[in-house]
Amino acid sequence: MNTLDAVKWDDNGLVCAVVQDRHTLRVLMVAWMNAEALRQTIATGFAHYYSRSRQQQWMKGEQSGHTQKVYELRLDCDGDALVLMVEQHGGIACHTGHASCFYRIYQNGNWPSTEPVIKDENEIYIRSAQRQTDND
Repeated sequence: MNTLDAVKWDDNGLVCAVVQDRHTLRVLMVAWMNAEALRQTIATGFAHYYSRSRQQQWMKGEQSGHTQKVYELRLDCDGDALVLMVEQHGGIACHTGHASCFYRIYQNGNWPSTEPVIKDENEIYIRSAQRQTDND
C-alpha cells in the first residue's frame, strides 16, 4: 500500500497532525497536513504543514527558525490522524512564543496562561523578516 493511500484525507484533502516532543511526550501543537506536506516531511525529515487560513504549504520554522526534526510518524487505527514525534529546535513550538500551543488550563470558568512566553512573537517574526530581507 502506498504511504499516502493509507491516510484518510478529509473532504479538503487534509489530515490532522498532533505534534509531540519525542523526549517528554508533551503535546506541542496540532496542525494540518495535505499530501504534499506529508511527502515533504518524509523527504526532508522536517515537519511541513498546510495552513488553512493562508491556503499554502509551510515548513515549521521557515520564518522563526524554530524547526521540528521528525523522528517518528504514526498513523492512527482509522487512518484519519497523524502523530509526529519531533525534536523542537529553539524550544518554541507556538507562534505566540510559548514552548507549546497548550499553555492555557481551564480553571474556574477561565483559561489563564500557566506558562511564560519564552520570546515575544513580535521579536520572533520581526527578526525573521529582517533576515529574509537581508538574504534577498
